[in-house]
Amino acid sequence: MTLLGYSGFEPGYAASGLLVGLLVGVTGVGGGSLMTPLLVLLFGFHPSTAVGTDLLFAAATKTVGTTIHSAGKTVDWQIVRRLAIGSVPATMLCLVAMAYVGASSKAVTDLISVVLGVSLMISALSLLFKEQILRAISRRYPDFGTRSSARLTILTGVVLGVLVCLSSVGAGALGTIALIILYPRQPMVRIVGSDIAHAVPLTLLAGIGHWFLGTIDFHLLAMLLVGSIPGIIIGSLTARYAPDALLKTCLGIILAIVGFRMLVK
Repeated sequence: MTLLGYSGFEPGYAASGLLVGLLVGVTGVGGGSLMTPLLVLLFGFHPSTAVGTDLLFAAATKTVGTTIHSAGKTVDWQIVRRLAIGSVPATMLCLVAMAYVGASSKAVTDLISVVLGVSLMISALSLLFKEQILRAISRRYPDFGTRSSARLTILTGVVLGVLVCLSSVGAGALGTIALIILYPRQPMVRIVGSDIAHAVPLTLLAGIGHWFLGTIDFHLLAMLLVGSIPGIIIGSLTARYAPDALLKTCLGIILAIVGFRMLVK
């Protein structure tokens, strides 16, 4: 069977998709944070190709999660809309800048590697010290976000749009932490559902942009989805039985190690 000029089943790619799909289903984070570094460090893909392919991979995988959350009425569409007001134009401007400089140029490649490494380190710290961060902010600013959440949510969308466009990282761990801080009275399940729902159009738009830039490997994308779709379904169904704190601690440590490896690469 041939797909866009490629043929053959690649078990390594499918296994990676399965692993990342399981982690996203169980913890809500880990899509771009793990898949892009895996593609660069383990499989040797060019950073631009890894980011572009992972963006469409994330869009397809998280559509499944959004469908589940939407059916369970655990998506706050007002939050999603506010994030998108900031992230959509920021993503488009970022893509235009990449097209102008050259998506595969050394400058863009070096920038992607640095942004990816820094984003992974910040994501790791957010996961490992989430409770401490939230307690410190709530003590210092007990009403933080209650009066200016709309403006700050749009600004958060701008930051996420740039980060996701350049590195495919940020829509999971960083987006969730930001929304918890901005909307402290929202149930956690609605925070996660809203973050996942926003990630779908964001990663889809950025992924389409990378498609036009020529940085998508469709054979790789197909192999990743073969593993990730059943992975995220299984992960979502078993999430309630998983030791959440242990899993997120392990994931945070892994992200810190991978982020450091990307920075010293």
